[in-house]
Amino acid sequence: MAFTTDSSTGTDTLRQSIRNSGLKVTAPRLAVLEVLQQNPHSSAEQIFAKAQDILGGSSTQAVYGILAAFTGAGLARRFDPPGSAALFECRVGDNHHHLVCAQCGVVKDVDCVIGQAPCLTPSDTAGFTVFAAEVTFNGLCQPCRVQATAEPTS
Repeated sequence: MAFTTDSSTGTDTLRQSIRNSGLKVTAPRLAVLEVLQQNPHSSAEQIFAKAQDILGGSSTQAVYGILAAFTGAGLARRFDPPGSAALFECRVGDNHHHLVCAQCGVVKDVDCVIGQAPCLTPSDTAGFTVFAAEVTFNGLCQPCRVQATAEPTS
C-alpha cells in the first residue's frame, strides 16, 4: 500500500524534516513521523498499530529502529515514565518536562519553569557538562481526581 496523507504539503514538510535530519526518506519513516506528530507521548507499540493503518505492513522491530534513528537525529524524543513503556514525541530541543497521571496514564507537557535548559542544576556535576534535565511529575489528572472523590468508600 502506498503512503498517503491528507495533503501533499503535509507530506512535503515531513519529507523535508527527515531529509534535514540527515536521514533517507522512506515510506515507513514518513508513516512513523506522521503518526508521532499526530499522537505525541505514544509507545512504539501504539505507533506501530497506527502506522499499520497507513502502510498496511511493517514490523514492530522496524518501528523501534525508526524511532531510534529519529531520536539519534533529533527528530524525536524518548522519555521513560515510571511503570510505563518508553514514550516518544516530536517536541525536541526545549528541555520541557511531563505530568503523568498515575491512574489513567495521560501525559501532558509542562514547560521548564526556571530559566534556560537545563532548568535544574545538580548539587555536584561530577565533571559532567549538563545540557538537559528530565523531570516527570506524577499525580492524578482532574478527571481521575473527580472520579476518585465521587466513588463511595466501602
